[in-house]
Amino acid sequence: MRKQILLSLLFSVASLIGYSQGTPQDSTWIRDNYYKIERTIPMRDGVKLFTSMYIPKDTTGQHPILLKRTPYSCAPYGEDNWQNFAPGYLRYYLREGYIIVTQDVRGRWMSEGDFVDVRPFIKDKKPGDIDESTDTYDAIDWLVKNVPHNNGRVGVFGISYPGFYASMAAASAHPALKAVSPQAPVTDWFMGDDFHHNGAFFVMDGWSFYASFGKPRPKPTTEGPTGFEYYTKDNYKWYLETGALKNILRLTGDTIAFWKEMYQHPNRDAWWQARNARVAMYDIKPAILVVGGLFDAEDCFGAWNLYKAIRTQSPSTNSHLVMGPWYHGQWASNDGTHMGNVRFGSNTSWWYQSNIEIPFFDYYLLGKGPEPRLPAATVFFSGANEWKQFDQWPPKQAQEQTIYLQPGGVLAWSPPAQNTDFTEYISDPAHPVPYAEEVQFFRTREYMTDDQRFAQRRPDVLTFQTPVLTEDLTLAGPVIADLKVSLSSTDADFIVKVIDVFPDDFSYASQGPLPVRGHDNPSGYPMGGYEMLVHAEIMRGRFRNSFESPAPFQPGKVETVKWAVPDVAHTFKKGHRLMVQIQSTWFPLVDRNPQKFVDIYTCDDSDFTKETIRVFHDAEHPSRLILSVLK
Repeated sequence: MRKQILLSLLFSVASLIGYSQGTPQDSTWIRDNYYKIERTIPMRDGVKLFTSMYIPKDTTGQHPILLKRTPYSCAPYGEDNWQNFAPGYLRYYLREGYIIVTQDVRGRWMSEGDFVDVRPFIKDKKPGDIDESTDTYDAIDWLVKNVPHNNGRVGVFGISYPGFYASMAAASAHPALKAVSPQAPVTDWFMGDDFHHNGAFFVMDGWSFYASFGKPRPKPTTEGPTGFEYYTKDNYKWYLETGALKNILRLTGDTIAFWKEMYQHPNRDAWWQARNARVAMYDIKPAILVVGGLFDAEDCFGAWNLYKAIRTQSPSTNSHLVMGPWYHGQWASNDGTHMGNVRFGSNTSWWYQSNIEIPFFDYYLLGKGPEPRLPAATVFFSGANEWKQFDQWPPKQAQEQTIYLQPGGVLAWSPPAQNTDFTEYISDPAHPVPYAEEVQFFRTREYMTDDQRFAQRRPDVLTFQTPVLTEDLTLAGPVIADLKVSLSSTDADFIVKVIDVFPDDFSYASQGPLPVRGHDNPSGYPMGGYEMLVHAEIMRGRFRNSFESPAPFQPGKVETVKWAVPDVAHTFKKGHRLMVQIQSTWFPLVDRNPQKFVDIYTCDDSDFTKETIRVFHDAEHPSRLILSVLK
């Protein structure tokens, strides 16, 4: 499963070449200096969770514990099985004598109990109540009392879904837990992570994940589930021909419980609100390092917003944010030099590992080195290709500045002066705008920085851009899209893309060859005039007033649709342009809105209809973007 492989990067990336004071130890060194034990750790309700522990043979000192709780398996299973246990920079922690622990969460793989997706946090617990924070507390308590030669200090980390469990660990309040790093943490699956953004269903990620991950596991097992067999390797074709969402549900019926449950909760009701990890982020005790990627297609929202919740709800917590120019988990890889066709000028992953994460855990768990002088936020700015540090995020130096859509496809800093002016397009669910130009099967990670020239050529994509910039423009914070629109029907989606248009004569040629890795950098790709996607976000129009109580549009009436694009950290260099594209389909990344006010999860193929959409840009109805500009 593609996502499962990505989410396991922290324990499966290739070796980091030339790291720190020499190359990492190979598997022979690890076997010579470590031993492995497996135990089932009892929780307070009697359920036992399968746990693997890799423990130093050195008994002359005391060792810290580094724990990852995961729904993706703590394989390899068997005390004599060490295959691919610790490649990559994780080996540094072994060299320093860390006790490395992984645990199958409740109801997954070899652990007992029933699995619940993003299990809700219980704030006011009664005797016998369990959630992921209590399971973490009980696991830590057992470890510090039973693992030999531990120093009583525990850290927890994890990427994506394991990042959610790291967030819940932070809420456990166990006194031995000293440092936690939620990395790309699943935080809110309705508002912006993975499977929904502002209520719009990211069907391709959802189905490719749950078609295997969501299959029932009636008893503990070391065998993973099989995926779904598609009849084509063209995902655009498969999702278009499969049709309405209810047709996908028929492929599994009731066998995938959470998939069915999502269909039953189309709005942000109490069921979804309970699955918002931010509700647990009060009175957090351990030091926190939240990590995420600017170009993370899965959980960019979670990193930004979990951090903001901690800073707001636990202001005295020692919390820090790192956002680099990365895809999902790239910070744990050995190559942070580029994303797709876009270069970053240095190995940003290596810089993060050696300057931030390792010193963070070393200090709080080993007591090694000076206290890390981390600012509140360490953020990489693409475009300028430089790290910046701030004492808050968004930075206090950032100022709101409004840019307006104008007639003729222009973006300008002054409001439009015309009366009754708009640009219209026909949105046809039978011919949706693709999210990427190429034909592929799985969703690409590179689409987050892909060239958008292919979309600009579509008649159902509106394009607005500034003149060539005469000075650098740096955005540092959210981009608020504030559109004035009218529809010929009763519902629509709106996607706003923030794009950096490179000069026509731009080239990386003078900067040396770019590593070719799969299809990361098609050889000789023309970068002159490249339209780099900086960030984009969708808004399901029915939720424009409330995510809890959706409402139809009144045909022909001008209405406001306003939403935030996840935070941007990017410099549009002098000689470039700022471009905005607006469209109503983004397929098959996002399911198709039938463009009628019906239940999208149960509607029929016959409900899908064309509609005419107008985006206004006149004195009475000024469509605009509110930018956070760093001066």
